[in-house]
Amino acid sequence: GPVASRLGLSGVPVAAETIALHTLFELMRVTGARVHVARLSSAAGVALVRAAKAEGLPVTCDVGANHLHLIDVDIGYFDAQFRLDPPLRAERDREAIRAALADGTIDAICSDHTPVDDDEKLLPFAEATPGATGLELLLSLTVKWAREAGVPLARALAAITSAPADVLKLPAGRIGEGAPADLCVFDPNAHWRVEPRALKSQGHNTPFLGYELPARVCATLVAGQVAFERR
Repeated sequence: GPVASRLGLSGVPVAAETIALHTLFELMRVTGARVHVARLSSAAGVALVRAAKAEGLPVTCDVGANHLHLIDVDIGYFDAQFRLDPPLRAERDREAIRAALADGTIDAICSDHTPVDDDEKLLPFAEATPGATGLELLLSLTVKWAREAGVPLARALAAITSAPADVLKLPAGRIGEGAPADLCVFDPNAHWRVEPRALKSQGHNTPFLGYELPARVCATLVAGQVAFERR
């Protein structure tokens, strides 16, 4: 976009997303296929998805947690931690994405967990590998969005639990009698600083390094067995 042009970077314009969506929706009209659009990134893309849903096309979509909070100017002096795919876009795009998530046009939030080796992030911005660790930040970034947007916590959590399960038509993401005990126990009042030593992932690169984020995972259970417990 314009910021990439000013910085002398090769960009991935919004048109790259909208052209792909136009093509996709036309194919859906012809085939009747059900489609999920991953990592929507622009206001124009949101408008196309909203129109497709209003038309009755069986489309769902998600947004990466990074794009709920960051915009193109955040890359500062070519900080490669902010080199993501899709790229960060303008503030108006972020606000459109936030509004679409709140009104249900966007169905779910994804972690966009794409860990990158340290050496691949030490390269010049244009040569650095796009991506960031996201799994351990997903809960905190979701809670942060909910508080800033005035969205009830239960509804925000649905965007990373039951909503993705619904997209995949899976009987998961909910607490209920007889359901598998796949649980995340967290403290909504805790805050933590994002530092490499605080991350368990093999990739420690994230644009949120140094940020203080709300909500801290205390434990996770998989099929009733403790898989992680913070000590």
